[in-house]
Amino acid sequence: MKNVLRYKGYHGSVEFSPEDGVFFGKVIGIKDVVTFEGKTVNEITKSFHYVVDDYLKTCKQLGKEPDKEFNGSFNVRLKPHLHKLASIRSSTLKISLNKFVEQAVEKAVS
Repeated sequence: MKNVLRYKGYHGSVEFSPEDGVFFGKVIGIKDVVTFEGKTVNEITKSFHYVVDDYLKTCKQLGKEPDKEFNGSFNVRLKPHLHKLASIRSSTLKISLNKFVEQAVEKAVS
């Protein structure tokens, strides 16, 4: 993946704002909003590590389980006719609609 930082099992997006002259990003794949910024690659990396460590520390202090990245569950909204066709096709393949969608996504991203 391009423009993604990795640390302790978390991933952070990285973008650049030419107007402000800073890199900025957020921890992706979790429900909580955790953001960071820096003026250099070194600063943005340190900032990302800091906010992940701080997030984990804060969750521990609050007795809250930290969000885990991409728990494998999300809602998909389809046009009704696509939902119908996917359901029919999954039935003919004798697999669940969930498995059918999983296979379609796997094919699309590989």
